Amino acid sequence: MTITIVGLGLIGGSLAISLRESGFAQLIIGVDNNEQHAKRAVELGIVEKIMLLEDAIVQSDIIIVATPVNSLARLVPHILDKINKNQIVVEVGSTKVNVIEAVKNHPNRGNFVAAHPMAGTEFSGPDAAIPNLFSEKVCVLCDIQSSNASALDTVKKLFIALKMNIVYLDAESHDVHTAYISHISHITSFALALTILEKERDEEKIFELAGGGFQSTVRLAKSNPDTWVPIFEQNRDNVLDVLDEHIHILSTMRSCLIKKKYDELYKMFEKANDIKRILK
Repeated sequence: MTITIVGLGLIGGSLAISLRESGFAQLIIGVDNNEQHAKRAVELGIVEKIMLLEDAIVQSDIIIVATPVNSLARLVPHILDKINKNQIVVEVGSTKVNVIEAVKNHPNRGNFVAAHPMAGTEFSGPDAAIPNLFSEKVCVLCDIQSSNASALDTVKKLFIALKMNIVYLDAESHDVHTAYISHISHITSFALALTILEKERDEEKIFELAGGGFQSTVRLAKSNPDTWVPIFEQNRDNVLDVLDEHIHILSTMRSCLIKKKYDELYKMFEKANDIKRILK
């Protein structure tokens, strides 16, 4: 199996490493507009070779698109224009509604599968790519009724080879749920980092006092803006909805502190502890 991966950052690079190690892919071709990323991916052995997109498509059984989400609605239809009836296109972005809308009437829509392997770190670029990033994580496949059976079966086997657990959602539900469990975490972490940097001018004290709790909470603020601003743009309405609720909760906690309503604050924290039912 020959697989082309378009976009050789954390997700694309880690897919390349894992697909080779699993034996699912015998040849992996890389495509990336960033010449430094492309060169580095070859140096690290992430891909066997770098090609122009059109040339890579001709040689591939599967084309995986792992570029920022604001490029998908343009790039995926372009790739679908170029494939034959036996080739498969997969995109692995964190938002789904816009890209699925862009391809819904494409004559090769059946050869396309929308996937979201829900894994990652705060790092970016080819040097961030690691093996086993996807092992035992969840992969969401969206609007599968619009993909043909053969393409869907192959893509399921691909992610199973990576030891992922597959679930199914429609695009709208996917974007709502990811806003609540992923996107809000990132925007909150960015806000916390900005707060600390604004209020704590003594950087040495940050490093000296930062414990595990702070490190884990603010870790996501190291994430690449090139990745996350497009995600917030694409999922704007859902992120605003959850952000409004988050701001409301923070405002309520602030009010408890101002009014010295510590019993009420205790009840809020106690209620928050119920998250243990979900995250064990």
